[in-house]
Amino acid sequence: KGAVMRLGEMPKLQVDVIPTGSLGLDLALGIGGIPRGRIVEIYGPESGGKTTLALTILAQAQKQGGVAAFVDAEHALDPIYAQKLGVKVEDLLVSQPDTGEQALEIVELLARSGAVDVIVVDSVAALVPKAEIEGDMGDQHVGLQARLMSQALRKLAAVLFKSNTAAIFINQVREKVGVMYGNPETTPGGRALKFYSSVRLDVRKSGQPIKVGNEAVGIKVKVKVVKNKLAPPFREAELEIYFGRGLDPVMDLVNVAVAAGVIEKAGSWFSYGEHRLGQGKEKAAEYLKERPELLQEIRARVLERAGEVVLVASEEEGE
Repeated sequence: KGAVMRLGEMPKLQVDVIPTGSLGLDLALGIGGIPRGRIVEIYGPESGGKTTLALTILAQAQKQGGVAAFVDAEHALDPIYAQKLGVKVEDLLVSQPDTGEQALEIVELLARSGAVDVIVVDSVAALVPKAEIEGDMGDQHVGLQARLMSQALRKLAAVLFKSNTAAIFINQVREKVGVMYGNPETTPGGRALKFYSSVRLDVRKSGQPIKVGNEAVGIKVKVKVVKNKLAPPFREAELEIYFGRGLDPVMDLVNVAVAAGVIEKAGSWFSYGEHRLGQGKEKAAEYLKERPELLQEIRARVLERAGEVVLVASEEEGE
């Protein structure tokens, strides 16, 4: 039977989070990471860094001692690349389902077990209903996938909350036909995922590739928090994803610290107080990698400057 209680009687209202691996994105989310017990949607155009971001979050969950699962509906997971991003592939639970129904049943089963901390589904567009798989190539199946997602998310939302499991759905974008004004982009799978998601992240390339000389070594990615039920939305973070190794947390910290005014940048020189970190961002990052204490001090200053919600909450608990 259902229970009723006063909200003030709950011992803790703070949401448990899993860091994203990028301090800039953690700050943009306003709570220090991806919320546990909730549904998160990461969507955007192709080759924009969606799967890389999701795998980085899995790696962070494993670093905290958690168990991570990857439901590979696209059948495109590269274990070697995942390992380079910091994922312990030997401990990662992987499923490659044949149908959309099977994929969502696996997600529900994992969530109900209470033994998994974060589940990634890659991707919603690849969750093909059984009726469509068994039908012929030209058959029309109107609204089948949307109905499937709606039914599954109705069940999943409560299960995820009770087990404190984060579910990350990666989604692609499509274009609506005949839209003359406004944004023609939409996401597959109907509207249910938009409603049930506590956080929606729009991930796409921004600007030119990162180059060393004439060689492209990475891409710049803009992440916009389109929906956020736990903090103010519409904040943005710019990430740098390097080919073959993903996000560099120290380079990310340098970018955030410069934006926050903690690290000073004069021309191409970076400095922090009396410390001259180096000429160029790469040299500054190398200097900080060799000095972990200084790195932690800068991180603490950035969090202090940004008025980090998690930091404030922990201080209040300590009083």
